[in-house]
Amino acid sequence: MRAQSPVPPRPGLDRRRLLGALTGLPLLAGGGLAGCGRDEETQVDDGPIELSVFWWGGKRRAEATGKALRLYSQQNPRVRFRVTWQGLAGYYDRLATQATGGNVPDLFQIDDTVLTEYAQREIVLDLSGYVADKRLDVSGLPAGLARYGQVDDRTVAVAAAQTGAALVFNRDLLRRLRVPEPRTGMPWRDYVEWAARVTRASGGRVAGTMDPSGDYRALWLWLRGQGGELYRGRQLGFGGAELLDWFELWEVARTRRATPSAALVEQADTGDLAHQLVVTGHTAASVAWSHQLAELQRYSGDDLGIVSLPGTPAAQWARASMYWAAFRGTRHPGVVVDVINFLTTNVAAGRILGVERGLNASAAVRRFVADGITDRAQKRVVAFGTALDDLLGPAPAPPPKGHAKVRTLLIAAAESIRSGRSGARAATSRFIAQANAALAE
Repeated sequence: MRAQSPVPPRPGLDRRRLLGALTGLPLLAGGGLAGCGRDEETQVDDGPIELSVFWWGGKRRAEATGKALRLYSQQNPRVRFRVTWQGLAGYYDRLATQATGGNVPDLFQIDDTVLTEYAQREIVLDLSGYVADKRLDVSGLPAGLARYGQVDDRTVAVAAAQTGAALVFNRDLLRRLRVPEPRTGMPWRDYVEWAARVTRASGGRVAGTMDPSGDYRALWLWLRGQGGELYRGRQLGFGGAELLDWFELWEVARTRRATPSAALVEQADTGDLAHQLVVTGHTAASVAWSHQLAELQRYSGDDLGIVSLPGTPAAQWARASMYWAAFRGTRHPGVVVDVINFLTTNVAAGRILGVERGLNASAAVRRFVADGITDRAQKRVVAFGTALDDLLGPAPAPPPKGHAKVRTLLIAAAESIRSGRSGARAATSRFIAQANAALAE
């Protein structure tokens, strides 16, 4: 990984506001330079240009992204890239450090955890004008996916890829146990019954499912399946009664031995794919992002399958796995936007990027990429996304500021119940109060 050299902040940008926002926060046709951006360039763009790019991910993502950026440079010889990448742990802290040194990347990867906050604090470049005059072409994105990059009706980022919350399950294990595979659309309570059956069939050696009571993705889809939402504006979209029902569903699952021990669940709650219980052999199924199937498969000696989370598939939406965003203080906004457009709409770039981040954001590019995929797990990622395309519901607004804290509080509440440190009612009341306070900050 190469280190970045400082990029001077844009004159007039409130540096203290930027640092306050970053501190503590958890790439069809196209590719020609667009010229000056909506904001005036602070240097003439007729000479060499070097753009800094930052993302999180593993080696495969780094190799693919670097190759796509080199392709852009081949088509636009005066543009070069200085790239930095790392794992997700500490990624947002490093953005804060880069801000302290005045070297916020021109182009960087973020997710919906911070999208709204970055937009409201004007850290990211407003892309709306570029979309309006077609220099940034999002017409090929599914409508819900394009909407999921908007905050306060402004396009502030573009999906790098599309994903969905999914159940990843061990197909070989289920064959050995002679238990049917889970299916898309099965009710949540039927899923708990299925998981308990797996535990019984294995003689208690393997639990049926990971306990997702502290997983915001599962809770969000469960709420949407009942006509609710995780958020409504800057407030929780549900109350204590709904959350208590959710927690009690998983108390029943634990009673039925459908889930593993609290210690194992806490280990999986870290999000480390190598520790997900479906690959460590402790459960038959785990909750994951659909685009993570290929990586999970590399950790498992058994064949893994994928279906949507329980409940109606209409609770799902065209969801950005992550976004490309431009720094508001970049000296080359027009060029950075052109790079985003290239990574989104160029077929050759799409083939290079593959489905490591998820399905290509552009539906047209997605079809070309799918034709060239040979890896079995990646084919399943594409098939999963294609099967859901016509079933998806409308996209909600991206989560509000405070979402990262709410996610942490939900995990803590679920862990306190599983461990017996707190009852479900007390944990629910505490979560509601703390989450509302976090969203009000």
